[in-house]
Amino acid sequence: MASVPTHARVVIIGAGIVGNSMAFHLAQLGWRDIVLVEKGVLPNPGGSTGHASNFIFLTDHNKEMAAFTMESARQYRELGVYDETGGIEVARTPERMAELKRRMASSASWGVEGSRLLTPAEVKSMVPFIDASIILGGFYTPGVGIVDSLQAGTLMRQKAQEMGALTIAPSVEVTGIDVEAGRVRRVHTDGGTIESDVVVIACGVWSPRIARMAGASIPLTPAVHQMMDIGPVPMFQDTTKEVGYPIVRDMDTNMYERQHGTGFEIGSYAHRAILMEADDIPSIAAAALSPTMLPFTKEDFDPQLEDSLELFPEIVGDESVGVKLAINGLLSLTPDGNPIIGETPEVKGLWSVAAVWIKEAPGIAKTVAEWMTSGEPEIDPHGSDIARFYDHQKTAQHIAARSTEGYNKTYGIVHPMEQWASNRPIRLSPAYDRQVALGAVFFEAAGWERPFWYEANRPLLEEYGERVMPREAEWDTRWWSPIINAEHLAMRDRVGLVDLSAFVIFDVTGPGACAYLERLAVNKVDVAPGRTVYTPLLNGAAGILADLTIMRLAHDRFRVVTGGGMGMRDKKLFTDQLPEDGSAQLHDSTNQWTTIGLWGPRARDVLASVTDADVSHTGFPFLTSKAVDIDGVRTLASRISYVGELGWEIYVPIEQGLRVWDALSEAGQPHGLVPVGIGTYAVTARIEKGYRAHGAELELDFNLVEAGMARPSVKDADFIGKEAYLRLRAGPPVAILCTLTVDDPTSSTGVKRYMLGREPILTPDGERIVDAKGRGSYVTSAGSGPSVGKHLLMSYLPPDYAKEGTKLAVEYFGERYPVTVAVAGATPLFDPENTRIRS
Repeated sequence: MASVPTHARVVIIGAGIVGNSMAFHLAQLGWRDIVLVEKGVLPNPGGSTGHASNFIFLTDHNKEMAAFTMESARQYRELGVYDETGGIEVARTPERMAELKRRMASSASWGVEGSRLLTPAEVKSMVPFIDASIILGGFYTPGVGIVDSLQAGTLMRQKAQEMGALTIAPSVEVTGIDVEAGRVRRVHTDGGTIESDVVVIACGVWSPRIARMAGASIPLTPAVHQMMDIGPVPMFQDTTKEVGYPIVRDMDTNMYERQHGTGFEIGSYAHRAILMEADDIPSIAAAALSPTMLPFTKEDFDPQLEDSLELFPEIVGDESVGVKLAINGLLSLTPDGNPIIGETPEVKGLWSVAAVWIKEAPGIAKTVAEWMTSGEPEIDPHGSDIARFYDHQKTAQHIAARSTEGYNKTYGIVHPMEQWASNRPIRLSPAYDRQVALGAVFFEAAGWERPFWYEANRPLLEEYGERVMPREAEWDTRWWSPIINAEHLAMRDRVGLVDLSAFVIFDVTGPGACAYLERLAVNKVDVAPGRTVYTPLLNGAAGILADLTIMRLAHDRFRVVTGGGMGMRDKKLFTDQLPEDGSAQLHDSTNQWTTIGLWGPRARDVLASVTDADVSHTGFPFLTSKAVDIDGVRTLASRISYVGELGWEIYVPIEQGLRVWDALSEAGQPHGLVPVGIGTYAVTARIEKGYRAHGAELELDFNLVEAGMARPSVKDADFIGKEAYLRLRAGPPVAILCTLTVDDPTSSTGVKRYMLGREPILTPDGERIVDAKGRGSYVTSAGSGPSVGKHLLMSYLPPDYAKEGTKLAVEYFGERYPVTVAVAGATPLFDPENTRIRS
C-alpha cells in the first residue's frame, strides 16, 4: 500500500482509461497537484479497461456520442496506440440493410470519412472466413480500429508526470469522502487522508458506491457483457498482427466477432440482462481473474454461439479450435444509455466521469477537463450531463428497469421517436384520466405521460383530407399519426387545449432576485411586474446553455419556466449561480403546478367565457402575465406562444388542475375546441414558426447570432457570456439557421418519404456542406408543415448557401431528395408578420 499526499488540487479516483485520461487532460490545462488513487495494481488495475473489447466504431446516430468517439480516436492515434483495421456492420435482414443506409447518413452528418455500403461479395473479399450467403450486405468504415487501452493509460499517466502535475497512488482504496457545507473537502483512504475540494469519480462500475460516500448519486448499474476468445485458429497461425481483417458487427444478432491474434473473439449483447450491485463486485483478493471478470454462464451464451457458428462456420465450426477464455465481463449501464459526466448536483466539487466506454474515454475526459477548468467544453455534453436526472430516475427500480430494457438495444434498430416501455407511468397530470378516455397516445417526458396525439380526433382526418399529409412508409409512420397534423389544422382554424404538465417551474425570490437573474439571462429581466421575458442562457464563450421564459410577478419575485427534458440540468445552472449572501432563493415549484396551453384564433373567446378578467388585447397584451380566475380557481396566465397562435399558458395549482381542464374543455365546445398533443405543440406548429428548440437548434456548437436570435441591442447589465457574445455580434455569422422545404419527397420506389431529423444536408450533387468552423450541415429539426403544405427541415448553412431559393438536397435512407431554402434567418415561414400571435 502506498502512502498518499496530505493535500491535492484534485483527487481522481480510478486509474482505468477514464481516470488516466482525466489526469492527462487536466495536466494539459494547467492543473497541478493531481493525485490519482487506484485500489488495484498498475498498469492493469482490474477494471473493465483491462478486458473490455477495445475496438472503436466511429458512426453513431447520436451527435454527441459520435463527437466523443471521433475525438477519442484522434487522441489514440496521436498516442500511437491505434491500429486502424476497418470495420463492417453486416445485415441479415432487409430492415437492417435499411438501417445501414441510415448509418451512412449519420456518417455524412457528423463527418465520418470513407463509409460505404458493401455487397455480400465485397464483405467476403475483406473477411474471407465469413459465410456471405447469410448476409444481405454491410456498412464499412475504414477508420474503425482497435486501441491498446492499457498502454494508452500508461502513456497518459507518464505525460502528466512529465509535466510535474501528477502523483500516483496505486494499491490504495478510498474509504470515505467528507462533505462540508455542500462541498467536498477531503478523501479518506487506507493510505491516509487527502485534503481536496475537487474530486473526480472515474472508477466505472464502482462509481455509485464511491458517490454514496459523499451523499451523491451516480445512477448506473454494473452489468454483464459476455465474451469468448477461441483458438488457436489454423488460418491465423502465421499472423503477425492482432487484427488483420476488418472487425465485424453482426448487428441483427447483437454480436461482434474479430480476429484476436491467433484467436477469435466473440462478444454478445443478445443474452438476458444480468445486473448486479456495485457493492457485490468481488474484491481483488477474492476475484479469480479480476473483479470485473466474473465466471462465465455458458447457458446464456449458447444461443449466441450458434449465431456465430452460422456466420463463421470455418472458425467456430472447427473442432480443433478450443475455448481460450470465456468471461462474464462487467460494464456500466445507465437508464438512458448515455454516459454520466459532470459535477454532481448534490455536492459541489464532486465530478462524475462514469459509464464511459473505451471508445469515447479520452474525448469525454478532454470535455470534462475543459468543463472543470473554464466551464466551456468544446463538445456539448448536455445529453451526458449527470444533472439531467430527476429523483425518480435515480431509484434502483428505474435504473434496473431501463438498463434491462436498453441492454438488448445496444445494436438495435432504434427509431428516433422510440419510447421506453419500462417503469411507466411515473408522473401523471391532473387530466390524465380524461386524456385516457380521449384515446391519448402517451409519450414520456421527464417521467410525465404526455399525449402526443388523441385518437378521439380521428374524425378530423375526414375534415382535412389530404391536408393532413398522410405517410405511407412504415418507418415514417412509426410513432406518428396523421391525427397530429389534423389537430394542428384544427388549432390553427379554431382552438386547441394542450397539457404542458412537464414544464419545470422555479420560483426565485428575495431582494437580490432581479440582480441574480439579470446576470444569468441574455435578455433584460428587470422589467415591470407582469411582464414575461423569453431569454437564452450562455456560458462564458457565448455557447447556448438554455432557453426559457421568466415572468416578473412582483418586485422581488420571479417565475422561471423551462422544458421538462432540460429541467434538472437548468436547475443546476440556476442553483450554481445563487448569491452567497442569500439575497436570492430558488424553489422548485414544479410539483405544485400544472400548466395548460390554450391557443388558436378562438382562444380569447374560450377564456373570456370562463373568467371575469379582461383578456382583450388591450387588457392582456402579448408577453404579459396576470392572475386569472377560472371556475373559482385562481390561476396565473401568461400570454405567450410556442405554436404561433393567440393564446395563453395557464398555471394552475396542481390539485385544482382537473377542474380548470374540464372548465376550459366545456367552454371550448361551442368554439370547436379540440385537445391537441405535443406532436403539434413541439413539432409541427413550432417548425412552421421557425422556433428554435434546445438540444436541436440550440447547443454549445452554435451561437445566438447564427441562430438568428440576436436582438437589435444588448442590455447594459452584465451577464455571463456577454463579452464573447458582443464579439460574435461584431462579425459575420459562420453559419445561418434556415428553414428548408422538401420539394419532392417521392422515392425511387414511388413512395413518399419524410425525414425525421439529423440527416445530412448536401449539395444537389451529393457533396457534404461544411462551414468555416468545420461543422457539417444537418437537419436539426424535421416535421410536417400542414399549414404550408410542405415537409419542413431546419438546418445551419454556411452564408453562401443560406439564401432564399438555394437548391440543395437531403439524404434519407440512401436517396437524395431536393430541398429549397425557404427562409434564411428567424422570419417564420407561417404568418411571417406574427399577426396571429399578437391579435
